[in-house]
Amino acid sequence: MSHAWMPASPCGDGCLNDGDPVVGFPRRVLRFTAAILVVLAALLSAPLLLVAPRRLARLIFRGMLRAFGVRLDIRGGADFLTAPAGRGALVVNNHISWLDIVAINALRPMRALAKKEIAGWPVLGGLVRRGGSIFLDRERLTTLPATMAELAGALRSGSLVSVTPEGTTWCGLASGPFTTATFQAAIDGGVPVRPIALRYRLADGRETSRPAFIGPESLIASLRRVASLRGLVLEVHICPEIAPGRAENRRELAALAESAVHSALGTVQIPAQQRRRAPRRQPAPLASPPAK
Repeated sequence: MSHAWMPASPCGDGCLNDGDPVVGFPRRVLRFTAAILVVLAALLSAPLLLVAPRRLARLIFRGMLRAFGVRLDIRGGADFLTAPAGRGALVVNNHISWLDIVAINALRPMRALAKKEIAGWPVLGGLVRRGGSIFLDRERLTTLPATMAELAGALRSGSLVSVTPEGTTWCGLASGPFTTATFQAAIDGGVPVRPIALRYRLADGRETSRPAFIGPESLIASLRRVASLRGLVLEVHICPEIAPGRAENRRELAALAESAVHSALGTVQIPAQQRRRAPRRQPAPLASPPAK
């Protein structure tokens, strides 16, 4: 951690479920092979992105999910899925795994605000770069104003931009608070905020933290763990949008978005600024001395 404001999560290996069903080694090899073929197809079809960018990009990201055996369970958001291009919005979600980025773009291909390290990731990094991502250097706070100005400009020009306000990944069984800086970009850009809630579970309905990308592990280790899971389902709850002007400031806007995500997942939390401090108990008055 290079400064006090660097996002951090307490989640680690101890948060991962034990005993989740897995596939055999041959199936894992097939999944990695399929993922590589999807990436090669994406590279070869790059010129076609100029002709039908949304449709082709959606097929690529959905193909990546299928390659790893992930099934999407989309709930709500018909207006979001069918809306025409050209209307900007800040799309925010709770952050658990590298699969989050793939799933969001499988719904609707969009730009992303991503940490600069992702640009160097194998497979996913190239796809994110090609999607026109805005990269954030979390280690240099001096670059934050310029990055937020770039984000506001992208939103104002009609782009959908995906942001993870927690700033880092959590295990899914626990989550972090939404930071506020990116919500100022939505206010400056005059665009709505669209919260999306994500939950990873197995085919039998049990929630799992195995897809989480947490702690000091490498991306390759996380890829292997995801490829081994049997019956992985990603629930995607598309919440109603928060219209421009509904919140007075970025803190209130962040709280509304965070509350929407928790409500969709059934883990309702009261936004921090709305929590009332318990009244302090007044000390009991001293007993009067007995009359003499």
